[in-house]
Amino acid sequence: MTSLTPADLKIVPRRMDFALPEPLPRHWHSNDPFKTHFFNAMSVLFPDGERYFIDSVRLFRDRVSDPALQEQIRGFIGQEGHHSREHVEYNNRLRALGYDIDRLELPVKKRIRFVQKQFTPERQLAGTVAMEHFTAILADALLREPHWIDGAIPEMRQIWRWHALEETEHKAVAFDVYMQVCGDRDLLRKAMRQATFFFLKDVTIGTWHMLRRDGCASFSTWARGMRWLWGRDGFFTRLIPVYRDFYKDGFHPWQHDNAERMQSHAAEFNAGLVR
Repeated sequence: MTSLTPADLKIVPRRMDFALPEPLPRHWHSNDPFKTHFFNAMSVLFPDGERYFIDSVRLFRDRVSDPALQEQIRGFIGQEGHHSREHVEYNNRLRALGYDIDRLELPVKKRIRFVQKQFTPERQLAGTVAMEHFTAILADALLREPHWIDGAIPEMRQIWRWHALEETEHKAVAFDVYMQVCGDRDLLRKAMRQATFFFLKDVTIGTWHMLRRDGCASFSTWARGMRWLWGRDGFFTRLIPVYRDFYKDGFHPWQHDNAERMQSHAAEFNAGLVR
């Protein structure tokens, strides 16, 4: 299929220094344990997950002849590498607060080792394409509706908005590589179903673990959190239509054209561009 990625898109990593507070405030998002630990639980997944994304794209790098896509691959690898490093530091702040991050990371590491040993390169890349769609629609929500992260302390609000911006910029790189080297839509749909299950499972377990460590895992806290995620106008609820688009024949990530929104937020972080 013809790529809908903007022809003038430049994907350039930004080297940021967020100077995360030490110690990290325990409930840094609106003094709300659930909102804080929902974002924390996602952070736990990123260092290993994003290294996996890089590895799966690299498997096919030498089969891409399009110079523009090769340049985007370089930008994708650079951005994901920076994301992984920043979230390692973020997760170390969580360790310092007494959360068992090693325990939460272990199933992710084991799953990735299994996938890389047992799955074909095409299936590995399909998994990356699926998770990149997840991160892209989550990122767009944070940029489009900033109230989801408003109330966070400035350093944490900034790291999540920076991550969202760059996920938006490179949201179609793995997809475009996949469509050039494989293009099997059924395999993509299978990968998305599996990615959905494990993403929700891992984030739920991580959130629950940190709430329990804080003594905040009450029914009322969990119920409020579920309404925030899954209520009538909840964070996840509002993502369902764009999530489902992935399963359609002919879908391309840039059918969700948020280039103007992306560009409007870029100036905030462009001082950190790696030249």
